[in-house]
Amino acid sequence: MVAGELVQEHTRAESTGAPDDVGTITGGKAAHELRSGPLVPIDKLDQYTVLESGDEAVNLLKALNSRASEQEIPPDEREAMLPKGGGVGGEEENVKKENKCLETKLYWRRFGVLAIFSLYSLVNSFQWIQYSIIANVFCDYYGVSSSQVDWLSIVYMVAYIPLIFPATWLLDKKGLKLTALMGAGLNCLGAWVKCASVSRDLFGVTMFAQVICSLAQVFILGLPSRIASVWFGPKEVSTACATAVLGNQLGTAIGFLLPPVLVPNTSGDFELMGHNIKVMFYGTAIIASVLFILTVIIFKDRPEMPPSYAQAVLPGSPPEDYSYKQSIINLFQNKAFLLLLVSYGIMTGSFYSVSTLLNQMIMACYESQELNAGRIGLTLVVAGMVGSIICGLWLDYTKTYKMTTLAVYILSFLGMVIFTFTLDLKNIYLVFFTAGVLGFFMTGYLPLGFEFGVEITYPESEGTSSGLLNAFAQIFGIIFTLIQGQLTTAYNPLAGNLFLCAWIFLGILLTALIKSELKRNNVNMEPMTVKPAESQNSQQQR
Repeated sequence: MVAGELVQEHTRAESTGAPDDVGTITGGKAAHELRSGPLVPIDKLDQYTVLESGDEAVNLLKALNSRASEQEIPPDEREAMLPKGGGVGGEEENVKKENKCLETKLYWRRFGVLAIFSLYSLVNSFQWIQYSIIANVFCDYYGVSSSQVDWLSIVYMVAYIPLIFPATWLLDKKGLKLTALMGAGLNCLGAWVKCASVSRDLFGVTMFAQVICSLAQVFILGLPSRIASVWFGPKEVSTACATAVLGNQLGTAIGFLLPPVLVPNTSGDFELMGHNIKVMFYGTAIIASVLFILTVIIFKDRPEMPPSYAQAVLPGSPPEDYSYKQSIINLFQNKAFLLLLVSYGIMTGSFYSVSTLLNQMIMACYESQELNAGRIGLTLVVAGMVGSIICGLWLDYTKTYKMTTLAVYILSFLGMVIFTFTLDLKNIYLVFFTAGVLGFFMTGYLPLGFEFGVEITYPESEGTSSGLLNAFAQIFGIIFTLIQGQLTTAYNPLAGNLFLCAWIFLGILLTALIKSELKRNNVNMEPMTVKPAESQNSQQQR
């Protein structure tokens, strides 16, 4: 109630004859003229009128203003003055709306998304290794050198490094489904182009097809963390990421097994050799086509409702002012992530180098053991698959990201040391065991690095952090493979393996320096800490 309305009440009290609906104040030189002077409408009252009214008028207005400030606003008027949705009821309504916005739900579709991704990632990994495991057969068929066949595998690592940035930009700006379709579609296209390369004079075509498959890999390797975060709850996110990584490892394992069976060495019978190669290529192309169709049907950018609180508080799409460049800058300004980039690159690059040069190391120590060399490689990969799942389950249960990552790193170093000094003991079965131990921890580290990277960089895009981790892994993989290969050829496998041991030890020190700030997990824990407090407040109000 304003001072002017109190003036009306005051004048009404002293002038009973005045109509109730007239709000006036008299204006003159003295106080008595307030009652006898000319009428001044209240809506015309200003500081000049007050000054002309004299001291008593000023004192009167001061008193009325004091009454107006002291008088409480009735509850009904207070409610009317509040904006829509205000008041106690409005606050409750806002809380309900906020809780509804932060509501989470898990969908069965998430298992379909994970399965389809794992399968087409498997096919892409299989297409990477299918040449090198039977390099002698392709050398004979196409009439090329072994180094040319090696480039059919190296092209995967070379293509990834420059193309990871546009691929992660696409994932951030256009979403999960388009990126998945790019990966599955290029994978399918490359497989069909290979079918057209089954002729002894078409090595260039098969190289072109492998380049297409290497482009598909760029849109595949960065997705495990994104799929796990967007589709799976906080208690299963690490296991989901490990399962997504598992598909790629399983493809490598199948790549060690199937090509020697499907395309045996029929030296001299090039017609039969071409037929066998065609069977392998067409079978791969058909499977890749089915998986592409399933990707179109099953994949979505995200579920209707988020699976976790950490996803619920994030915007559903990038804001208009989103800058991919700024996101990259933020990641490179994160000291913990920089340490993880180097340590992850060292570990994964070492695994790539060991896998690539395993045949050379085994053949240098054990003559005529080509078949066992392939089996040892299979043991390395299968043990790593088991390690990935166990490490993922352990993270979901404990959330001890740094401790687990550091422990696995140390065990990988010990496994590498044992493998190095037992390789030349003339006991092939011991090599099977030590390779399995090494693969268990080295490959088990892969999902740990992905998930740890997401935790310390939240809320930055999972695809961007995973892409950078993979890029550093490819860089270190190329460097380690070239250097270890030279050391193994010039000296012996011991020298090359000791080179890797030294780098892995450096990775342990870098991992120990990483500051463990689990940003995503802390956000997911907020509802668990807020709800008890809300319950206590409600009890106090009662």
